[in-house]
Amino acid sequence: MSGAVSTECSCAMLRRTARHVSQAYDKSLGEVGLKVSQYMVLVHVERTEALTITQLAERLGVDRTTLTRNLRPLAKAGWVRIAPAGDKRSRAVYATSSGRDLLERAKPLWRKAEDTFRASMGENEIAELRRLLDVALD
Repeated sequence: MSGAVSTECSCAMLRRTARHVSQAYDKSLGEVGLKVSQYMVLVHVERTEALTITQLAERLGVDRTTLTRNLRPLAKAGWVRIAPAGDKRSRAVYATSSGRDLLERAKPLWRKAEDTFRASMGENEIAELRRLLDVALD
């Protein structure tokens, strides 16, 4: 991010950096028609079938409204299915076979974006960044 304007606001700096990194992942995943936010939803849905929307939102660390906005195009494309869960108010999210196929095509693209980011930062810096971000979440 050379040439970035300096700011004393840590939140603004983190948001700007997150947007920049997300754009790089989006560009890579765009080859299969996904954004990184949608990719992360698919990964979690595939790993743990039958999560309710509330449970999935908690695992992703997003609010239900954001998750619903990310689920809508995935459901419309047929990559996830949203169905009633245990009670009438709950809805569960399932990966479809085409969603699992898409995820298999997307994983190498995600890996490439991840490897590029790690190479640009350096492994020691990535480890330190992750440590600092974990501290910030505590």
